[in-house]
Amino acid sequence: MKSTYKAVEVSAPNILKVVERPIPEPAPGQVRIRVEACGICHTDAATVTGTYPGLKLPRVPGHEVVGRIEALGSGVSKWKIGQRVGIGFFGGEDGTCEPCRRGDIVNCLNAVIPGVTIDGGYAEVMIAEARGISSIPDDLSSAEAAPLLCAGITTYNALRNAGLRGGDLVAVQGIGGLGHLGIQFARQMGFRTVAIGRGADKEKLAKNLGAHVYIDTAVDDPAAALQKLGGAQAILATAPSGSAMGPLVSGLATRGKLIVIGVPFDPIQLSAFPLVFGARSIHGSLAGTAIDTEDALAFSVLENIRPMIETLPLDQAPEAYARMMQGKARFRMVLTTSAA
Repeated sequence: MKSTYKAVEVSAPNILKVVERPIPEPAPGQVRIRVEACGICHTDAATVTGTYPGLKLPRVPGHEVVGRIEALGSGVSKWKIGQRVGIGFFGGEDGTCEPCRRGDIVNCLNAVIPGVTIDGGYAEVMIAEARGISSIPDDLSSAEAAPLLCAGITTYNALRNAGLRGGDLVAVQGIGGLGHLGIQFARQMGFRTVAIGRGADKEKLAKNLGAHVYIDTAVDDPAAALQKLGGAQAILATAPSGSAMGPLVSGLATRGKLIVIGVPFDPIQLSAFPLVFGARSIHGSLAGTAIDTEDALAFSVLENIRPMIETLPLDQAPEAYARMMQGKARFRMVLTTSAA
């Protein structure tokens, strides 16, 4: 085995470069993963630009990582050499902060975040906390599974934890990296699914993904259109536009929820009237734990839910990242290595 591995690191803000690093040994409670695929998420921009709070450079981005375990740290008993595993945005908890002590580990105040607090998956090798990895089903290829470790679990958990019932009207705002999965999950969970996008050209795609109804914001006011349908019990806000998210509250049914999972750079401006008169609410949802991720993967296999992906080799990570940032990807870029 080579004593070094290839990685793509952020050496300074907005500079991605391929480097060779010594292969590390896993510490107690850790595993070393030989990476096969790593999805590129819009959140990676906070690492690439150096703006994530507390980030220290150099850092290898990537938190949608699939590969095979090639080394175990001491004390690791659940996992085996050669087992295919994945790790997403939530890579482990400290177990001592107040949210952890109350059982809310996904909101750990000192979470392990691949690509932020530790080196991530834009690499041939990655060290991960054993408590933060998930088993990958045989029915999913590594490239298919990678985006499900962040975009997939984020949309899946947001919907399944929203207190909804079968047949409820659920809208998904945005038909992109998150939204195209959100539509599939909403439909297969048994909700009356409405896709909200811009342009008539997206209607066919939205309905192919499972939407019962498509609302074109270039033609219709989405909040008014949703009210004509009876109001949404939940709206999954995936497109990173605060100006587009805020008005959607008026499209909610009484006690409906606007669930924000896309993170816009501009503020979300709200009118208090529909919040107060109708007890509507707005809240955020963040990824999920390792076992949540296994649930999302199992459901994806059960209902044949897959991300739409484009793949490029690891050496072309800067080009793949740029394609994602320019909105040219349809819909998730995935880096692959020679181990795939």
